[in-house]
Amino acid sequence: MTSNSPQASTQPTSVPVLRRILVYGGYLAVAIAVVGSVVGYVVAGGTGVLSALVGTAMSVAFMGITAGSILLANRVAGSESAIGGFFGIIMGGWLLKFVVFLVLLVVLQDREWIAPMVLFLSIIAGVVGSLVVDAVVVLTSRMPYASDVTLPPAPVDE
Repeated sequence: MTSNSPQASTQPTSVPVLRRILVYGGYLAVAIAVVGSVVGYVVAGGTGVLSALVGTAMSVAFMGITAGSILLANRVAGSESAIGGFFGIIMGGWLLKFVVFLVLLVVLQDREWIAPMVLFLSIIAGVVGSLVVDAVVVLTSRMPYASDVTLPPAPVDE
């Protein structure tokens, strides 16, 4: 190996894709918050605005937990021996989302300052929107078919 050979990147090729998902998800959250607040205000006044913002925050939190757990797992699992840690972090993120969702359902149940339909529609818009963002980012990303592969060195002619 010569001194002017390029250093191989240790960053997984999925990291830029996940970062784009987080950025586009942020744009989506702003759009849902604005549109949801306007519709919520027309339908239920201030309660509708608050419900739309709470639903948007929930959607953003769940989307962030998903992408964030994958980014964290990529950092932790740098070798084959740490693959269990990778899947542990991913499943832990899923479990965290599930528990947080159940807790929020119990906490927000029958609150007079929540318009249930506006909250529900904001969450649905966030879920469907994040699926669209994921699909668009993955379909438009330029990733090699075989990523994170280290090829053996070329044979040396003597």
